[in-house]
Amino acid sequence: MKTVQTATRDRQSFLLQMLPVMLCFFAMGFVDLVGTASNYVQKDLSLSDSQANIFPSLVFFWFLIFSVPTGMLMNRIGRKRTVLLSLIITAVSLVIPIFGEGYAVMLIAFSALGIGNAVMQTSLNPLVTNLISGDKLASTLTFGQFVKAIASFLAPILCTWGATTLLPTFGLGWRVLFVIYAAVCLLSIAALGATPIREEKPDKASGVKECVKLLGRPFILLCFLGIMCHVGIDVGTNTVAPKIIIERLALPLEEAAFATSVYFIFRTAGCFLGAFLLRFVSDRKFFGISVLFMAAAMTLLFFAHSMTVIYIALALVGLGNSNVFSIIFSQALLATPKERNEVSGLMIMGLFGGTVFPLAMGYAADAVGQNGAVAVMAVGVIYLVYYTLKIKADRK
Repeated sequence: MKTVQTATRDRQSFLLQMLPVMLCFFAMGFVDLVGTASNYVQKDLSLSDSQANIFPSLVFFWFLIFSVPTGMLMNRIGRKRTVLLSLIITAVSLVIPIFGEGYAVMLIAFSALGIGNAVMQTSLNPLVTNLISGDKLASTLTFGQFVKAIASFLAPILCTWGATTLLPTFGLGWRVLFVIYAAVCLLSIAALGATPIREEKPDKASGVKECVKLLGRPFILLCFLGIMCHVGIDVGTNTVAPKIIIERLALPLEEAAFATSVYFIFRTAGCFLGAFLLRFVSDRKFFGISVLFMAAAMTLLFFAHSMTVIYIALALVGLGNSNVFSIIFSQALLATPKERNEVSGLMIMGLFGGTVFPLAMGYAADAVGQNGAVAVMAVGVIYLVYYTLKIKADRK
């Protein structure tokens, strides 16, 4: 009887610990609002594509700067405190736009959002390992990504609601999104802060030098560039999807913004499918099929002039890009079993691709229209085709 009661208490304690952690994964998804928000800022301030694309580029620039230092910080103050710090920075970033929407204000807000998310991405997944281990870890992290994706595809819906609703939005319009997400972020801080989580003794911190040295290994360099392309395509699709509809179908942003949600919905579905299919299909084969989906999507985006075809293309790129990060990340870890800490920091630095691609896409779109932006993403897909051929021998 005592054994059953103890097991029940342990299960309840585990759930009470996991709920705040999953709420943090939801907060991690706030970074994906940058694509939709940058489109509304572009409309409100009459910015060019290159000017507007600075916002998503600025967000992901901070991954280059903060990923490795965050690993060092975790070893000093612990994972939970590091996650709490990231949530506080994120909350500040979400409060700033409530008081104005000038260009400088938005640059500051998106910079803070990028810094908070860089710290969160680096620290939250390791925190989960203090609660879950063994064969359940991957499925738990996958579910966390699903929760994160909910925040991602809700962002354009909430922006559109704020811009078009007759209900009171405190004069903020689409910026009411920041109020809602700031409230959730504060709830996350309170919930995680009140949750006891036992952490093991920190490992030795990895330094910048140790990480950069690994780029001298050809396969690790291929993985790093693959992560850059994955994130570039992700952020690029998030940003360019409504613009394609506006350019070709002459619809207002409030109607075109749902295209971003279509992408995130199918990316979420792809994540769930991948969690099951990768148990039976080799990494190389699954990755190849994913890249073919994205290649087909880029082809459709070049020529599509109907809402249906554009949505099909966004669904394909969402499905195709949903598991690219996890496969590349695991391949990199398998290639360097004795230096996994350094490789982990380096792969997170690869999220810097979210800076490079939107900048290039903005200038290309200014020059030749949105097909120029699609062409930049297509370069990333072509690289991933090449990477498919370099994936290590199948493990299945």
